[in-house]
Amino acid sequence: MLLYFITCVSFFLFLKPLLLLKPLPSWTNEVRLISLLFHKDLCVKSISKLFRKTFVSRMSFVKKRLVSKVENVEEEEEEKDSSQQDLSVLDLPELVLDSILERLPPSSLCQMTGVCHSLRERCVSDHLWERHMKQKWGRVIGSVAYREWKWHVASKKDVGSFTHGNQRSLIKFMSLRWPFTWMRIKLDAAYINSAKKQNSYLPPDSFMTWYLALENGNFSFPAQVYNRENGHVGFMLSCYDAEVTYDPHTDTFQARYPPHGRRPAAVEHGIQWERLRAPPVDSPPHDLYIADCLHDLHPGNHIEIQWRRNKDFPYGWWYGIVGHLESCDGNENYCRCHNSDTVVLEFNQYTPDSRWRKTTISRKDHREEGNEADGFYGGIRKIKSQSEISIWRSIWPSEVLD
Repeated sequence: MLLYFITCVSFFLFLKPLLLLKPLPSWTNEVRLISLLFHKDLCVKSISKLFRKTFVSRMSFVKKRLVSKVENVEEEEEEKDSSQQDLSVLDLPELVLDSILERLPPSSLCQMTGVCHSLRERCVSDHLWERHMKQKWGRVIGSVAYREWKWHVASKKDVGSFTHGNQRSLIKFMSLRWPFTWMRIKLDAAYINSAKKQNSYLPPDSFMTWYLALENGNFSFPAQVYNRENGHVGFMLSCYDAEVTYDPHTDTFQARYPPHGRRPAAVEHGIQWERLRAPPVDSPPHDLYIADCLHDLHPGNHIEIQWRRNKDFPYGWWYGIVGHLESCDGNENYCRCHNSDTVVLEFNQYTPDSRWRKTTISRKDHREEGNEADGFYGGIRKIKSQSEISIWRSIWPSEVLD
C-alpha cells in the first residue's frame, strides 16, 4: 500500500506543475527523489526475482535431463546385465567350448559332469581323457596293459554291477583326491540301470573309466621296474616285469614280481614313478624275444638283452653296450667289428675281471645262449632313444660291482 501511495503522490507532483505552471516548493524534490529510489529498488528486485526464477527453472530443467540420461544408462546397463545373465557356457561356439574343456585338468572335468546332461556327455568323451591318459600314464602304460584292460572289461558279465562299482570307485577316488562340492551330487538309480546305453555316464570301456580305475588303484597292470627289490645288488641296471598297482595315498606303486623258480612271488612297495616303464616289446617274461637288429649292431651301440638265472626264472632286461673284438684296437678308421659274425657285449657296471663283465653272441643264428653257472642270455634289442639311455645312466650304481 505504501508503494502505491508514494507512486500516486509522485505522479501528482509531476503533473501539477504542468497544469498550473507554478514553481513547486523545495520539499517536492525530496519526495521525487524518494519516488525514484523506490522505483529503482522495485526494478532491481523485480529483475533479481525474475533472474532467480529463470535460473532455477533452467537448472531444474538441466537436472531433469541429467537424471533422465543417468536413468537411461542404468536401464541399458541393467538390460545388458540381464541379457548377459541369460547366457551360459553352452552358448559358446563349439570350437571355443571344446578348447576350454581340453585345457581342464581331470578334477575339473569330473566336476563339470555334474552340471548338466549336455556337459556330462562332453566331459566323458574319449578324446579328452585319452590326452590325460597319455600325459600322466603314457610312460608306464603300454599295449600289453591296454590288452589287459580290454580283457578285464570284457570279463565283466554284469554290466550294471560293474558300472555301479565304477561309480563307487569314482566317488571314493574323488573324496581322496579332489574333495569338492560336486561330491554331494547324488547318482540316480535310473541312470545306473541304463548303463547298457551307449551314452551312459561311465562306459565300461571308456578312457575316463580306465583313467579312474588306475588312479584309485582298482586296476593292476603289467609294467617293468628298474633295479627291482629296492636296488638289490643282484639286479642293478636291470628291468623286470611285474604286476603294478598305483597307491593314490602315497603317489607310489606296488609291484608283484612273478615267482623265480621255487621262490614265491616277491612284492615291493613304495616304487617311485621314475623306476617304472611300459614293456618295450610285446613278449611275455618267460618267452625268448626274437631279435631283428643283430645285423645293425656296431661298437658303441647301447643295447638291452634278456638274461635269466636258469630255465625256471623269467627273463629280465639288462643294460650294456656293444664292444670291440679282441683283435680290434678300437680305432674307428680301421674297425671291422660290425662285419664279424661274433658280437661282443660289455656290461661296464662290473669290474674288468668279473665273469659278468663281457659275453659274446652270434650275429647270424643267435638263440638263447649260456649255462647254469653264468645264466642264459636271450633276445637283444638296440636302444635308439636318447631318453632311454639317459634313464639307464641315471640309475648307474655308485660303486663298481664284482
